[in-house]
Amino acid sequence: MRALEQRILKDGRVLPGEVLKVDNFLNHQIDPDLMFAMGSEFAQLFREAGITKILTVESSGIAPAVMTGLQLHVPVVFARKHKSVTLIDDLYTAEVYSYTKKTSNHISIAKKFLQADDRVLIIDDFLANGQAVQGLFDICDDAKVTVAGVGIVIEKVFQTGHKVVTDRGVQLESLAKITSFEGDQVHFLTTDD
Repeated sequence: MRALEQRILKDGRVLPGEVLKVDNFLNHQIDPDLMFAMGSEFAQLFREAGITKILTVESSGIAPAVMTGLQLHVPVVFARKHKSVTLIDDLYTAEVYSYTKKTSNHISIAKKFLQADDRVLIIDDFLANGQAVQGLFDICDDAKVTVAGVGIVIEKVFQTGHKVVTDRGVQLESLAKITSFEGDQVHFLTTDD
């Protein structure tokens, strides 16, 4: 998605450890117009997949997931990283390691939000080592729901996350695919868009 790539080049910042900081428009401050455009793109890519629900992990995946859900007319459920006092229902849980924070979290979703006939689209902000997506896969497996696709805002194709998704035979669509941060610059996989 050219508009996203241009925004990354304009406002993104490469940090040590192959981390891309995009807090100007995605991870802290949110650009609603760009989020809406990303939601439109994901909706177009997955429109024929029979999606009944969108899953993400709090918090940076919520904005693109909601914009996609708005356009597919399906509910969005986000996995919580911290147990809330209001989260008292039976839960599906999984452990997820954060690449950027170098910590593990237990994510959870109330069982009442996932039914066996659901066809789930997972949306997340980044795909690096695939731990967040794997955690959502684990929850979906426990709930016996079908993962119909994975939509990623920014994928680091040089890391292992791509394989985590494709090894399951799940449709993966990433709006920006980064091949390297060579010279502290963002380099994208060229596309025909």
